[in-house]
Amino acid sequence: MCGLVGFAAITGRPADRVDIALAALGHRGPDGQGTYHQNGVALGHTRLSIIDLEGGAQPLRSSCGRFALVANGEIYNHVELRDELVAQGARFATQSDSEVILQGYAAWGRDVLTRLEGMYAFALHDAEQDEVLLVRDPLGMKPLYCHEGSAGVRFASEIKALLALMPQQPDLNPTALMQYLETQHPLARNTPFFGVERILPGEAVLIRAGHRVEQWRHWSVTDIAPASHADPIASLDALMETVFTQHQRADVPIGLFLSGGVDSTILLGLMRRYGMEDIYTFSIGFPGSSVGDELDVATRLATHFNTQHRVITPTPDALLSRLLQTVWAADDLMRDPANLPTLLLAEEASKTMKVVFSGEGGDESFAGYGRYRTGFAERFIKRCLFPGTGGFRARGDLRGSIANELLGPELQAARSQWRIPLIESWGSYPSRWSALQKMQALDLEHALPNNLLVKADRMLMARGVEGRMPFVDRRIVEWGLKLPDGLKSDRQEGKKILKQWAAGFMPTEHFAAKKRGFYVPVNDWWQGDRLASLGHILLTNESIQRWFNPKGVKLLLATQRRSGGAGRLLMSLLQFALWHRLFVESTVGELPAKMDPLLYLSD
Repeated sequence: MCGLVGFAAITGRPADRVDIALAALGHRGPDGQGTYHQNGVALGHTRLSIIDLEGGAQPLRSSCGRFALVANGEIYNHVELRDELVAQGARFATQSDSEVILQGYAAWGRDVLTRLEGMYAFALHDAEQDEVLLVRDPLGMKPLYCHEGSAGVRFASEIKALLALMPQQPDLNPTALMQYLETQHPLARNTPFFGVERILPGEAVLIRAGHRVEQWRHWSVTDIAPASHADPIASLDALMETVFTQHQRADVPIGLFLSGGVDSTILLGLMRRYGMEDIYTFSIGFPGSSVGDELDVATRLATHFNTQHRVITPTPDALLSRLLQTVWAADDLMRDPANLPTLLLAEEASKTMKVVFSGEGGDESFAGYGRYRTGFAERFIKRCLFPGTGGFRARGDLRGSIANELLGPELQAARSQWRIPLIESWGSYPSRWSALQKMQALDLEHALPNNLLVKADRMLMARGVEGRMPFVDRRIVEWGLKLPDGLKSDRQEGKKILKQWAAGFMPTEHFAAKKRGFYVPVNDWWQGDRLASLGHILLTNESIQRWFNPKGVKLLLATQRRSGGAGRLLMSLLQFALWHRLFVESTVGELPAKMDPLLYLSD
C-alpha cells in the first residue's frame, strides 16, 4: 500500500516537482521513498511495507533496464503468477507482490491485466518504446488521477500530489461541485478541478512521448455474463476460500473493523475458519446519540470469537476535531460523515496494525441495500419524474425549493447536468439484465468507488493503515452480479445467499438483527452556540459567498434551529469551505493538526 506520482514530458527532463509531490503523499508511504528519471519520464513512490519488508522498495526495474514500475496496492494472486512466470524463465529480484506486474508485462504485455487479482494502481515505463502505461484496478479500490497539459501528462495517487506537479492551479468545475452536493461526491471522471481526471476503475491509459494516445477498459461491469450454478452454496464456498486465503497474505498482522453488520461478521468468521489467531477487532459507536449503533452486537461477536477487542466511543468534540483531517485526507470532494469514525478507527488500529479487513462491497455484490427492494410503483413514479435510471438514484440530496434558494448562478447552471453519468451508465447495461442487476451495477460503478472506497482508502492511508476488502474482489463481484435475483434478495431480505452460505460455519443468530446501516449523529452536533458559530462562519466565508446564496444558507440555519433537519447539508457546506481553504486558497502538504474546524476557518 503506497502512493505514486509521475510526469511524462513531451520534451526534455521533467521539472523537479516530483520531490514536492512525494512530500504530499508521505502519509501513504511512511516506510520509504524512491524516484526514477529516464529521458522525459519521472516516477516517484512512497512505501508502506506489507510484503517483502526488506526487499520490496520501489521503483522496481527490470534486469534489462527497459521497464520501471511504481505501484500502489496489493496483488493477491502474486504467488500463483510468480510460479507461472518463473516456469517461463522469469528471474525475480524481490519477493514483492508488485514485481509480478513488472515481470508479467515483460512476458505477456497487456494481457497481464487480465491475470491480476487485487487492488492496485500503477505506472509502468517502457523506455524502449517511450511509453508509460497507467492502470487502475477493476473496482477502483486504489485511486489514480491524471492531467494532460501542454508540457505532458502528470499523474498521482491523490489530487494534492497532482496539484504539486502542476505549474498553476486549475479552475474549479461547477458540475463536480453539484455532484458533490447531490450525491456526496463527483461522478465518473469529474473532479473538483477542470482538467484533472479520475482514471476510471478497470481503465488503462497509454502515454507515448508525453501524449495520451490510447485509453481503454481492461475490465467493465458490462462484460459480466449471466451464469447459473448447480450448487451455488458450494460454488460460493470454493470461491471464498480462494479469495480469502489470498487476501490473508501479508508479512504483518491483520486486524478487522467490526461493525456488527453481516459483512464484517462474516469476515470475522472467515478469519477464525482459516486459522488466524490473536485477532484484533475495532468497533466504534455513539452511545446516547439519536442514531444508535451496533456496539452491543459487535461486543457479543468479539466475545464469541475471543478477539482482542477495542471499542471507541468518541464525543462530538473528538469527532469534529478530526473533520479538517478527513477533508484533507479525502482529497477529492467527498462529504460522507462516516469519514470521521473511519479515521478514528484507523487511528486506533495504527497503534498495533498495518493491515485491517473491512466489509465494504457486500451490499453491492449481494444486493443487501433496502433501496434495491423499493416497490415497483415507487420506482415507476420516480422513473416518470426523473427519467434515465429506471427510478433508481433518481434524485439527489437537494430536495424541494432549497436548491433554488441555496445555489449560486454557476451551480444553478450546472444543476441540469449532474445526473448525466448515471444515465449514461444505466443506458449501457445489457437489456437482458434485471432491474436489480442494473441497480447493483450502478452502485458498483459510482457510489462504491467514489464514496465508500474513497473513505476506506484515504482515511486509512492517512494513518498509514492498509484496508483489505474481500467483498470488493473482482471475482466475488462478478459471482454476485451473475447470480439470479431470487437467490440474492426478496421484498423482506437482502444478501440471502451470503447468509445461507455463512450459516455453514457460523451461528445463525449473528444474522438475525435487522440491517441498520452506519449512521453518524450529525444533527445532534449542530445546536445552540455551536450552530450559531457555524452560521457566522458560513455567512462570512468567501468560498461560500462565491458559490452559494446567503439567503439559502440562512434558510438551512433556520431549519436546523427549528427542527434539526438540515445538519447534513450544513455539514456539506462546512466541508466545502474547509476543502476550499486547504486546496484552493492555500497548499497544505502535510496532514493538518487536530483542531476545531470552525476555529480553522475563523483565522
